[in-house]
Amino acid sequence: MITPILLAGGSGTRLWPLSRRSYPKQFTPMIGEETLFQASARRLSGAGFADPVILTNAEFRFIVTEQLSAIGQEPGAVLLEPAGRNTAPAILAATLWLAQDDPDALMLVSPSDHVIPDAEAFHKAVASGVPAARNGKLVTFGVTPDRPETGYGYLELVEEARAQDGPIPLRRFVEKPDAVSAQRMCESGRHLWNAGVFLFSAKAIVAAFEQFAPQLLAPLTDAVARARADLGFLRLDPTAWAEAEEISIDYAVMEKSPDLVVVPFAGGWSDLGDWEAVRRSLPGGRDGVALSGAATAIDCRDSLLRSEDSGLEIVGIGLEGIIAIAMPDAVLVADRSRSQDVKQAVSALKARNAGQATTFPRDHRPWGWFESLVTGDRFQVKRIVVNPGAALSLQSHHHRAEHWIVVQGTAKVTVDDHVNLVTENESIYIPLGAVHRMENPGKVPLTLIEVQTGIYLGEDDIIRYEDVYARA
Repeated sequence: MITPILLAGGSGTRLWPLSRRSYPKQFTPMIGEETLFQASARRLSGAGFADPVILTNAEFRFIVTEQLSAIGQEPGAVLLEPAGRNTAPAILAATLWLAQDDPDALMLVSPSDHVIPDAEAFHKAVASGVPAARNGKLVTFGVTPDRPETGYGYLELVEEARAQDGPIPLRRFVEKPDAVSAQRMCESGRHLWNAGVFLFSAKAIVAAFEQFAPQLLAPLTDAVARARADLGFLRLDPTAWAEAEEISIDYAVMEKSPDLVVVPFAGGWSDLGDWEAVRRSLPGGRDGVALSGAATAIDCRDSLLRSEDSGLEIVGIGLEGIIAIAMPDAVLVADRSRSQDVKQAVSALKARNAGQATTFPRDHRPWGWFESLVTGDRFQVKRIVVNPGAALSLQSHHHRAEHWIVVQGTAKVTVDDHVNLVTENESIYIPLGAVHRMENPGKVPLTLIEVQTGIYLGEDDIIRYEDVYARA
């Protein structure tokens, strides 16, 4: 049995404005109907796989469980990282947690934001690496390059990948190359893209950390030992976690270990690291123009047009080599050769404190989500969607009153000592200071329009009395 370890804490700033710190790319349907996280979880399931262990941060904990539930899966555990520390601490924490019950457990570590279209071929590649992993080797997976890519790191093998099945010894890691070097490596037959996917036993990777990164063992051991259970999640101890060095698994262990071997994989792969990678992965992208959402292209070439708002049509005329992404609150237009530089836009927006830099227009909560439709002086209009069976906290506000109009489903509304059922085309008023709660007792999502009025409308004007999600 192999235990998948899914890393789901990244921010994906090169895919702004769709991917933001508050709601990064792994939880978004970038390619197809499912999110990247859901597709990754589905790919690492079935015969021979245990329930996945998820590493993420506290902000995404309910998104993780909700998205898994939507595809009929349950996590083996969800470990919450107190802060981002790169991949080495995350992987070691998962390993130490898993090794408590089974030091010989096989672990398949994978990012949750990559695309691998051929899951069957990937399973065969994993199976070919299992004997080596059981024998104490650290197995990684290298993707056969189909173009001279300068945005990926490479793995140089001791012999040509085409000459052998199963794991091949690694000669060295190669950092992201220039165009000339990338072309040479693409043609060599001995270089593969570094996919950042690993297979090993818990015992073997702990031994590798002991040898090559011993400074991580004490803080991560303490972080797991002092972890606190919280509503089915496991919160790693923040004090111990803060003492761990921020470092990738490649730098900490893999580049130093003589026990690393590589399984070549030619089944197709992308890390969707920028908008150009997304363009190539979408239908029509390799031939020139890729469209997503409400988008129209007229006489365009080698471009990506994508709208994430069904009410906002994006139209390109005579474009060549352009990336154009439309969101309700931001629009990106860039030369596709500059896709790797989109993170500069995020930095520029952060410098002038623009909320679009990090905050997604749709605010996801444990019970569902909301978005602001109109904001003015002393008023705000929101759309709120509450999942079936979910409930907002019992709360009150110091500075605002609210008016709720139900447009789909049925709401169970508590206002002070009164409980009412409010159905479609009905409304209810929540006076300033009233203790209130909204619940969805039905089996379909509850959608309502909320009109707020008052002198202050910030999200921090909430006094919570009861909350099934244990928020402060």
